[in-house]
Amino acid sequence: MFVGHIYGMSKLLQTPIEFLKTVGPQRAEFLQKELSLHTYGDLMRYYPFRYVDRSKIYLVKDIEPHTQFIQLKGVITGFRTIGEKQSKRLVARFKDSSGEVELVWFKGIDWVLKNLKVNTEYLVFGKPTLFLNDYNIPHPEVDPVAMEPDKVSAVGLQPVYPTTEKARKRFFDSKGISRLTKQLIGQVRESDLPEFLPAAMLQQYRLCSRAFALVNIHFPKNEKALHEATRRLKFEELFLIQLQLLKVKANRGEAARGALLERIDGKFDAFYKNNLPFQLTGAQKRVLKEIRNDTLSGRQMNRLLQGDVGSGKTIVAVLTMLMALDNGYQACLMAPTEILANQHFDSVTEVLRGLHIEVALLTGNVKGKQRKYVLDGLANGSIQIVIGTHALIEDTVVFNNIGMVVIDEQHRFGVAQRARLWTKNDIAPHILVMTATPIPRTLAMTVYGDLDVSVIDELPPGRKPIHTAHRTDAHRSAVFGFLKQEIDKGRQVYMVYPLIEESEALDLKHLMDGYESISRAFPKPTYQISMVHGRMRPADKDYEMQRFLQKETQIMIATTVIEVGVNVPNASVMVIENAERFGLSQLHQLRGRVGRGADQSYCILMTGTKLSAESKQRISVMCSTNDGFVIAEEDLKLRGPGDLEGTQQSGTVNLRLADLAADVHILEEARKCALRLMQEDSKLMKPENQALLHYLKEGRQGTEWGRIS
Repeated sequence: MFVGHIYGMSKLLQTPIEFLKTVGPQRAEFLQKELSLHTYGDLMRYYPFRYVDRSKIYLVKDIEPHTQFIQLKGVITGFRTIGEKQSKRLVARFKDSSGEVELVWFKGIDWVLKNLKVNTEYLVFGKPTLFLNDYNIPHPEVDPVAMEPDKVSAVGLQPVYPTTEKARKRFFDSKGISRLTKQLIGQVRESDLPEFLPAAMLQQYRLCSRAFALVNIHFPKNEKALHEATRRLKFEELFLIQLQLLKVKANRGEAARGALLERIDGKFDAFYKNNLPFQLTGAQKRVLKEIRNDTLSGRQMNRLLQGDVGSGKTIVAVLTMLMALDNGYQACLMAPTEILANQHFDSVTEVLRGLHIEVALLTGNVKGKQRKYVLDGLANGSIQIVIGTHALIEDTVVFNNIGMVVIDEQHRFGVAQRARLWTKNDIAPHILVMTATPIPRTLAMTVYGDLDVSVIDELPPGRKPIHTAHRTDAHRSAVFGFLKQEIDKGRQVYMVYPLIEESEALDLKHLMDGYESISRAFPKPTYQISMVHGRMRPADKDYEMQRFLQKETQIMIATTVIEVGVNVPNASVMVIENAERFGLSQLHQLRGRVGRGADQSYCILMTGTKLSAESKQRISVMCSTNDGFVIAEEDLKLRGPGDLEGTQQSGTVNLRLADLAADVHILEEARKCALRLMQEDSKLMKPENQALLHYLKEGRQGTEWGRIS
C-alpha cells in the first residue's frame, strides 16, 4: 500500500484546475463549463479515446482514401500563399523519396513562415484529405527531425483526447489537453494515486496497479503497457457499477416490505380455466413462477419482463394483476400513450369478460362525471383494475389498496414518474415493468443490474415468423402488385413514412406525398385508405384507427405513431418507406405490428439505391432474423449504448472508458467479482475491503444506475 493518503483521491488531485500552470481562473471557468474539468482529478480521469502511433514513418505513396493519420519524413521544397483576407491560405510542397504532398494552413500563417524553413528535414503528422483529386494535409504537426535516429521512434503512442469546437478555438484541442495532462502527471506521486481494489482481486484478475494504469492510459510506455492500463481501468469502472447495483438491490430487498400474495384461487383460477385465449408457452409459465415466488417472499417485487413483440406479455400482466385481486388488492397497468392505454383497456376488458371484475380507464381524455366515477371507485376499492397513462400518477388519484403495478414500455417513463406510483400505498406495491424493446444482455447487466429480469423467449403457438424483404424504388410497381394480392385475400396493409412534411435537407418521401401516390395506385371505391400521424387530434387518430381495426379501410398510411399500441391481427403486410432512415430497434418494433394472426405476414423495407455501409448492415440484419435479442445486440454494436432507446431515462450509460459492445468479457468478470464480494462481505467490513469501502463512501460512484422504483 502506498504511503500518504490511503483512500480515494489525494489532496493534490482535489486541487482546483485553475492552479495548474498556464490555466488560471478564466481558462479554468471555461474548462469547467465546456469539458466538466473542475479538479486535477477530473483531468487525470479525462481519458484519451484513441492513440496514434508516432513511432512509424510512412511514405507519401502510402496515403490511401481511408488513411486516418499518417507520419511522414521529408523536406519542405517551397511555400505559396493563395487567396486574400478570410480565404487566405498557405500551401507548402512536402517531398520524400516516394513523392510529394501539399501541407495547408488556414490560420497561424505568419508563425509557420517564420519558423519553418525550406530544404530542412521535418517530421510531419496529420490527417490526409482529398481535394480536387490530390491529397493534402491541413494544419499538420511539424517537428524538426532530431539528429539521433532513436529520437524518431521514441515519440511512440500519442494520445488523442475528446474535445469540442469551442474548446479547440480556446487552444484546448487534443494537443492542448495532452500538454496539461503531461504537466499534471509530472507533479503526481504514486501516493497521490492510491489503490482501493483488494490485493487478492488484483492478483486473481491479473490487474496492474491503479497508479500504473492512470499514468499509462495517458502516456503509455508501449502497447503492452497501454493494454494493461486500459484493461485495469475498464474492469474498475464496470466492477464499481456492478457493485453499486448489487448493493442497491440488496438494500432495497432488506428495506422494502411487499404485499404477501398467498392466495391464488378465485379470479386467477377462473380466468385460467375459462378465459385464457390460448395455451401458455413454457416461457410464460416460467415467468409466472418467478413472479409468484417474488410475491410470496414478503419483499417488494421489482422485476423487468422482456418479451419480443407479440410474445404474450399482456396475458402474463393480466395473470399477475389477478394474483393481487385474489388477495384483496387493486392493480393498475400504466402505458405511455393514450392509444396504447386504450388498446390495453379493450383487450383486458375482453379477456376478463364474465369474471365480474371492475376495470376502468383513466387517461387525459377521461373527464367530468366519468373521471369522478373512476377516482371515487379507486378510492373506495370498487374498481379493482385501472388502466391508464401518466394520469395515474397525479395527486388526485388515490387508491384504496394498490398491490400490483404493471408498467408497459417502461423506458418511455422517467424514473421519478414511475416512483410516484408505488408511494400510493402504505405497503409498497409489487412492480412489474415490461418492454417489447429487447435489451442486450450486456446493457441489461449494466443499466438494470439491480432488477430481477425475466425473459419470454417463445412466440405463442400458431404464430408464423414474419418474412422480411428489401426492395428499392425500381421494384415499386411489383410491391404494389403484391399488396393488391394480399388485399384481395381480405388482408390489410400498413405503410409507414419517416416524415410528415417534405424536408429540404432530406430527400425522403413524406407522408402527404405518400398518401397522394398510394391514392392514385389504389383508387376508390375499390380501396379505402386511413391516415394517422402525430399532429392529428387524438379523437381523429382514434377514428382512423377504429376504421382500420373494423376493416373499413384496407391501407393504413402512418408515421411511427403506430410503433406501439396497434393490434390488428388481420394486417399482414408492413411497408416501411426510407427504411434506411430508421434504427434497428424502431424497424423491429414497426415490423411487430404485423404477424399477430395465424396468416403469413410480410415486412417490406423500401430504400433508395445508394445506401451507406451502416444502412446496408441494418437492412441485412432485419432480413436475416426475427429475433429481437439478436437485433438488439447488433443495434448496440452499431450505435453504442448511449443512443439506444430508453437508456437515457432508465439510467444513462455514461461510461468513461468501457464499451458494452466490445468489453463483454470484462463486464462478465466484473459482475462475477462483485457478486462474490457481496456474498462474502456485503458490508465491506473485512480489513482487505476497507480501502474499497472508503472509496465508495467518498461518493465517487454516486449515481444509482437504472433505478426503477
